[in-house]
Amino acid sequence: MSASRHVLICKKSVLLFLLLTAACHCGRLLLHYLTARFLFFLFFLSHSAESSMLPVVSAALTQPDGPCLNKGCVTAAAILIKSMDESVDPCEDFFEFACGGFLNSTIIPDDKTTISRFSEISDELQQKLRILVEAEVDPNEPGFSQMVKNLYKSCMNTTKIKEQGLEPLKNILRQMGGWPVLEGNAWDPSGFEWTHNVYINRQLGYSLDYIFDFSVSSNIKNSSNRIIDIDQPPLGMPSRKYMLKGFNNSDVQAYYNYQISMAVLLGADRARAERELKESLEFEIEIANYSLPKEERRNASKLYNKMTIGELQAKVPEIPWLEYINNVLAPFHRVTTEEPVVVNVPDYVKKLGQLLNRTPKRVIANYMLWRAAAASVAYLSEDARNIQLEYSKKLVGKETREPRWKECMGTISRSLSHGVGSMYARKFFKKDAKLAADSMVTFIRNEFEKILQTLDWMDPLTRKRALAKAKAITPHIAYPPELLMNNKLAELYDGLVITDGELLENMRNLTIFGTDYSFKRLREKVDKKDWRNHGAAAVVNAFYSPLENSIQFPAGILQGIFFEPNRPNYMNYAAIGYVMGHEITHGFDDTGRQFDANGDLRDWWEKPTQDRFLKKTECIIHQYGNYSAPEVNLNLNGINTQGENIADNGGIKEAYFAYEEWMRLYGEEKRLPSLPYSPKQLFWISAANVWCSKYRPETLKLRILTGAHSPARFRVNGPFSNIKEFAKDWKCPANSPMNPSKRCSVW
Repeated sequence: MSASRHVLICKKSVLLFLLLTAACHCGRLLLHYLTARFLFFLFFLSHSAESSMLPVVSAALTQPDGPCLNKGCVTAAAILIKSMDESVDPCEDFFEFACGGFLNSTIIPDDKTTISRFSEISDELQQKLRILVEAEVDPNEPGFSQMVKNLYKSCMNTTKIKEQGLEPLKNILRQMGGWPVLEGNAWDPSGFEWTHNVYINRQLGYSLDYIFDFSVSSNIKNSSNRIIDIDQPPLGMPSRKYMLKGFNNSDVQAYYNYQISMAVLLGADRARAERELKESLEFEIEIANYSLPKEERRNASKLYNKMTIGELQAKVPEIPWLEYINNVLAPFHRVTTEEPVVVNVPDYVKKLGQLLNRTPKRVIANYMLWRAAAASVAYLSEDARNIQLEYSKKLVGKETREPRWKECMGTISRSLSHGVGSMYARKFFKKDAKLAADSMVTFIRNEFEKILQTLDWMDPLTRKRALAKAKAITPHIAYPPELLMNNKLAELYDGLVITDGELLENMRNLTIFGTDYSFKRLREKVDKKDWRNHGAAAVVNAFYSPLENSIQFPAGILQGIFFEPNRPNYMNYAAIGYVMGHEITHGFDDTGRQFDANGDLRDWWEKPTQDRFLKKTECIIHQYGNYSAPEVNLNLNGINTQGENIADNGGIKEAYFAYEEWMRLYGEEKRLPSLPYSPKQLFWISAANVWCSKYRPETLKLRILTGAHSPARFRVNGPFSNIKEFAKDWKCPANSPMNPSKRCSVW
């Protein structure tokens, strides 16, 4: 699950589970062997005989005598048995116990970097979406649906893409003034200004953010209003950490070779490309050096440096700020030097101005046009895409591309998420899942509020404010009703042109549309309940937004391993319930806690309580920072992952207590067939099972170096070992890995 990007940099508008005891493993294996045929006979029988869903609270599930033998229980048991490795002591390594079978039997296909429960559900969802988007366009169907199908067709039309070859990109590069490495001595530096190229990018549908990031965002200190935001740019590599290793690092060399190969493919002389692109890469490395590391971007107040454009001009005179901003915002707004802006990293823009002044225009132009070329590659012919794949092999270990239809489904799902979400919700979403999710959110929120009321380290004033914030959290479950209204979607996509023609042109139109949509709202008040912020229904993820103080669980995640109505609720609370608790806790992690009940950046903590909170987060930082992934010989980054780790630890605890309360009201549920574990033990197994994942080494390295989430093993063993109820349920010996003498606990 992921908290909104607002958590880290507050601009531009995430999980978790465990273990067992030491009964005779031989007996268990024999039991599984003797019951295997019976279990799958039941599975077949239940599929053929049971046509309606059982209610969430069913006598078939809650009468404790004997195992549950309905379709949902038999299916769930089969999945868990296949996933587990019961030869592992659950008190030693619960992840291996719950997921060892999955790890041993899973082979990552050449076109994937990871296999996980998330990817399995995503694959199933994509198959459903494929049925919808490959259907012929009906002239009478809504415009948004036709648009989705047109974009998919343009992506799938590989014949046309091959015929066009590299010409669409070459034409764009010419409109940008020419890529110097291609133009050679014919390129005239006197006609180049980097600011002018940004304006061209704006018109042609390319990013404005190669030199610095420019956006219109919610004002985090007054989140009902918007403000201009200036930040360091995203880089061409996944993280500044890669670039700081220097030009000769093997990963950086792969990036360099990617640039050279693309330039040569487009017609550059190789020797010139090697020489000039080394200089532009060194320019990008210098930008990376000036950028603030992620570890220092967790304090939102540190990133909130409000000033007028005039004041910014005085600080960084090398950049014509007023002219730049007015050109970029045109035709929607014209501002003056009194216009307020937020500069996230003032030191970055100051050094940037000096860097731009002393860097030859040819170097800057080579850098900017390389970034534009790289942004186009995915939508070009296979000769260009194969070069990109070689680079991807080095960074993530991916050997081949996904089937074309999957790539195209990903493209349309990201680009037209509301349209795709509407099509999915209308055809596939089961509405009783939303009712059940509503109930679970209520149970879990109640448990979090109980935790707040009983913390011994929180003073009364801070507790009162924390409770107010917890009660103010707005849940968005499945999708908003507007997503099913054709007129609302027509309004949303008004002015967007998507045809079944050129793919790259469609993608550029989408970029222009999205940029216009954002920039024109500079003077508009923020509606925190705007349905458009919560309309991406076909997504297997969940979110917390600190600026809205809201949690979101799209329709795509309310299924499969996360939620099924006809299986015991200990599985649902362990899965989607854990996710719900995780997202709620994000509002009180190291970054979420900086925002109040209204979503404004404000210090609402009494100093002694804040100091005790920070002391508790230090424990989490050190615990996870000491975890090591031997496959890549790297320790986790306890600082960058602390927010997700805090949310994991709080989320599983809240889900467990919420299920205990549910069980107090409705009674103990039946266990699963062929699994001799209590409902509470099955809660932990189910929770861990959600995190069964297998990574390529390159992908695991990338995750550790750049990700906000810990790898799956530590998202299970870390939180579970911190909860004494887990050790009690599994009777883990004192000082065993899953029952340590020292535990970390924030919430």
